[in-house]
Amino acid sequence: MLNRRQSVLALLGAAPAAALAQEDGQWYRITGEDGRPVPNLRLPVELTARIDDLPGIMRVGAGSPDVTLAEFTDFNCPHCKRAARDVHAIVSADRNLRVVLVNNPILSPMSAQAAKVALAVFALQGAKTAYELRMRLFAQRGMVDGLKALELADALGLRRAEVEAMADSQKIGSALTAQMKLAAALGFAATPSFMIAGAGLLGHPGRKALERIVASVRACDRIVCD
Repeated sequence: MLNRRQSVLALLGAAPAAALAQEDGQWYRITGEDGRPVPNLRLPVELTARIDDLPGIMRVGAGSPDVTLAEFTDFNCPHCKRAARDVHAIVSADRNLRVVLVNNPILSPMSAQAAKVALAVFALQGAKTAYELRMRLFAQRGMVDGLKALELADALGLRRAEVEAMADSQKIGSALTAQMKLAAALGFAATPSFMIAGAGLLGHPGRKALERIVASVRACDRIVCD
């Protein structure tokens, strides 16, 4: 099995050495709420800048933020469920934070189906309805697939046939592919993953740890201040 550094090398190809994590998987020494080290790596600016041009990404929170946090998730990832609740609480309480939500359904084809429905709802109804669907999807127990996502979209008042047609369109397929390709290029082989201030975090460190990271970025433009 490849170690984390080898995995990142494989995904980033010819990226400069400075873009990679240290041998122990940490660029900065960060500990999550469970006391364990949080794997993190330095990300190439040429990759992080691509997120602004991604089709289908949803932005929530501040319109003019001083800190932006990007979250890459899979609807069938159990850790993503907790992360979704924690990030919702953080961005609801922090008026100067923006969160960018990116789909990375790497766990199963069912995850990709659900992500396509979520992207279709965003395309048809905008961020408010799509965000409500997102939170309902993460609140589900058991496997989430396209049928479950369509059922929840129907409960929100959307026309099922219209959502299904949009989800199956080339526009939505291309948007999902672009989001997943960026996640792979960034080395985000785990969900959830986060991007903030040029750093990538692999896994959810917990709400308090994320709040500390956001506070550090405000103070020194790094995820950990000296």
